[in-house]
Amino acid sequence: MLKTILYIALGGAIGSVLRYLTAVFVNKYWSNHFPLATFITNVLGCFLIGLLIGILEKNNVANSNLKWFLITGFCGGYTTFSTFGYENFSLLQNNNSIVAFGYIGLSILLGLMAVWFGLTLTK
Repeated sequence: MLKTILYIALGGAIGSVLRYLTAVFVNKYWSNHFPLATFITNVLGCFLIGLLIGILEKNNVANSNLKWFLITGFCGGYTTFSTFGYENFSLLQNNNSIVAFGYIGLSILLGLMAVWFGLTLTK
């Protein structure tokens, strides 16, 4: 169990740092009411989880430490659904409901499509 926790922690640390770097990069070139850094992170994270699960299943290693490292750790550390919830709450509180609902709809639709695309690429 300790070994599994260490794999998750290492993957989560890497994912969290990459998430931060994604936000720094995107925010350097884009500043607007739309939270693009979180949007890109969520869609890319959904794609990555689909792609990685597909690869792990295709190679019969879905129940391995690699899964804990990549899926639970890395993808869990990289994706930011809690930030997504907070940002939408803030947008709604600031009377930006059109932006909030657009952000919600696009994140869900493109996230699901990205998971499908990631899984499809591995078949």
